[in-house]
Amino acid sequence: MPLNKITSICGKAVPVVGADMDTDRIIPARFLKCVTFDELAGTMFYDERFHADGSSKGHAIDAPQHAGASIIFGGENFGCGSSREHAPQAIKRSGIRAIVAESFAEIFFGNSSGIGMPCVCAAHDALQQAIRIAEEAPETRWTLDLTSMTLSCPQTTIAISMPAEPREALMQGRWDAVVELMNAPEAVKALAAALPCPSSSL
Repeated sequence: MPLNKITSICGKAVPVVGADMDTDRIIPARFLKCVTFDELAGTMFYDERFHADGSSKGHAIDAPQHAGASIIFGGENFGCGSSREHAPQAIKRSGIRAIVAESFAEIFFGNSSGIGMPCVCAAHDALQQAIRIAEEAPETRWTLDLTSMTLSCPQTTIAISMPAEPREALMQGRWDAVVELMNAPEAVKALAAALPCPSSSL
C-alpha cells in the first residue's frame, strides 16, 4: 500500500480554548458504543456544543465563520482524562486534521499520531496570539509545517514543537501500523515462524 506522508496541514483554524480539555468532553461516553469510528463524525465536543434538546450552545466549532476549519487551537494538557481512542478519532472524522496546543496528554498524543493527526505544541504567548487572529480574522489560512516546525499565516509565524519520532513517522508516511504490516509481509511471516507455538498436550 502507498505511504501517506504528512508534512504540512493547511486551512482555517478554530479556537477551542481552556486548559485540561479531557476526553470525556471531547467525546461523551454514550457515543462509545459505535460499531465503526466513521460513526463519530460530527460528535466531537458534543455536550460542549449542544443542550440536551439538541439546540446549539453557540460553540466556536459551530460558528459560521469557523466552518470548514482544519486546525484546532487548544490550551494546556489537551486530551487528558480517560485513554479512549475515540477522542482523536471523533476529532479527525469531524474534519480536523491537526491540533496546536500548549501541551497534550501522553496517551491522547499517541492515539492522534497513530491516525495521522499531528499534535504540536506552541508557547503560551505565541498560541494566544494565534487564537486572537483566529477569533478576529477567522478566514485566515494557516500552514502547519512539520519540516520547518512553524505555524504561519500572513500575519505571523510561530515556532512549534513535537517529539522527533512521531514527527518523522508522519513525514515518512509510517504512522499507520496497519499499512506498515501490510507493506512487510515477509517480515510478518518470519516473526510468526519464530514465535513459540503453545503445546497442544495437556
